[in-house]
Amino acid sequence: MWLSLLLLLLLPGPLPVAGMEAAAFPHLGESSQPPPRACPPRCSCPRVDTVDCDGLDLRVFPDNITRAAQHLSLQNNQLQELPYNELSRLSGLRTLNLHNNLISSEGLPDEAFESLTQLQHIYVAHNKLSVAPQFLPRSLRVADLAANQVIEIFPLTFGEKPALRSVYLHNNQLSNAGLPPDAFRGSEAIATLSLSNNRLSYLPPSLPPSLERLHLQNNLISKVPRGALSRQTQLRELYLQHNQLTDSGLDATTFSKLHSLEYLDLSHNQLTTVPAGLPRTLAILHLGRNRIQQVEAARLHGARGLRYLLLQHNQLGSSGLPAGALRPLRGLHTLHLYGNGLDRVPPALPRRLRALVLPHNHVAALGARDLAATPGLTELNLAYNRLASARVHHRAFRRLRALRSLDLAGNQLTRLPMGLPTGLRTLQLQRNQLRMLEPEPLAGLDQLRELSLAHNRLRVGDIGPGTWHELQALQMLDLSHNELSFVPPDLPEALEELHLEGNRIGHVGPEAFLSTPRLRALFLRANRLHMTSITAEAFLGLPNLRVVDTAGNPEQVLIRLPPTTPRGPRAGGP
Repeated sequence: MWLSLLLLLLLPGPLPVAGMEAAAFPHLGESSQPPPRACPPRCSCPRVDTVDCDGLDLRVFPDNITRAAQHLSLQNNQLQELPYNELSRLSGLRTLNLHNNLISSEGLPDEAFESLTQLQHIYVAHNKLSVAPQFLPRSLRVADLAANQVIEIFPLTFGEKPALRSVYLHNNQLSNAGLPPDAFRGSEAIATLSLSNNRLSYLPPSLPPSLERLHLQNNLISKVPRGALSRQTQLRELYLQHNQLTDSGLDATTFSKLHSLEYLDLSHNQLTTVPAGLPRTLAILHLGRNRIQQVEAARLHGARGLRYLLLQHNQLGSSGLPAGALRPLRGLHTLHLYGNGLDRVPPALPRRLRALVLPHNHVAALGARDLAATPGLTELNLAYNRLASARVHHRAFRRLRALRSLDLAGNQLTRLPMGLPTGLRTLQLQRNQLRMLEPEPLAGLDQLRELSLAHNRLRVGDIGPGTWHELQALQMLDLSHNELSFVPPDLPEALEELHLEGNRIGHVGPEAFLSTPRLRALFLRANRLHMTSITAEAFLGLPNLRVVDTAGNPEQVLIRLPPTTPRGPRAGGP
């Protein structure tokens, strides 16, 4: 004992006192490390202010949470309630994440948030709440109560929150009766409000004037009351799709005061006309899947800045888009008219149009001047119409010098159209009735990269000599589901992907791919190949070949790739 005391007296500095932190004595080695921070069992605490108990199957609120916690995550657990005494002592919380638990309204007492005066973010989505908390802290910035069973919110749930920016209430059961008129009073900074997938029957009045994004899709809304959107001058995005809106549920003033509106989605409603009073700032208007029978120029006069007009799956028919109807839209970039029963390309389209999407209509002819008004088109989609070769004028595409993508799939063409634009990159001709390929229609297409000729009636003898000669940039060629009996000769040198599946090919000889040294993927499935149908020499000179698919042939095909060829995935099968 005396020896120990003597050693202590010889140590420099003051004597250690019982209870003094070991950190005061760094020269004592391991005992110099600070004690571990308090952290609930199984949770992680990467910082002194952060407690992460995500996905631990917790059934009770963890104890031993430090009072210094500012960010607490309890998402993906089995919690059914929040004890007031535990929550109330965490007065410094800024983020509380309770996403995906089993918390009911009874398990979330009204006084639970009274002491959380610094709370900024609360996430209670995917729980079992039937009503919203009556009171949430004034300091809130983001509140997420989505995917519960909420039927009612209260004036101080989201009201009187000057810093609140985002409120998410989608996927609940809110009706207009459960949304008080003063629900957002005193919260003049809300920019995003999501009320989609609820049971609202009309657009709620007294919405915050600060809104920039308003989600109301998938409700039962049949009417926007007059003046309901008169104060939302900062609104940029409005989502009203999948409701029950009719023409009588809107008027000329409904959207007229939305001086910042850029995106308006009214698709999947019951409108028969384009709404009046559209603002000049509107860039994207989605009216697909309504019952619109006619587009009037007067209705579009105010929306002169429109860039994208989507009218797919309406009832325009042969007279629903008369000449000049879109004349006010001088800056229109994309016009989408899928499935409208149109029997011709609409006349007098805006000159600056870049994309014209007309698949699944009844267009049976293309005249010499039908596309003359839109020389700037880069994309033209006429797939699945009724075009026959005899009724496609040889000068129909002459003015489309900027065209890069042309889709003529699913028509009744028996030969390639003449006069194709030389700048084409993609040409879709699958599912026609092509019986011959000749060099002349493909002449000059030296920038074409993708060509689909699948599901036609082509035989090797129907492909004229030199057909592929000018396709110097072609990388993908689809000749699947035709009537080819062997690999067509003299394919383009730049080819990297070749589809020959679903033909009648029974033999692949040593010279089959001599002209395609860059080939990477070859698809030969569902032909008439047998075990020894492909000669080993067929793949010589193909150093980049990665995929050879021969599944679905009568016998498993033996593939012999040369040793220098990288062995990537390849398929074969009975």
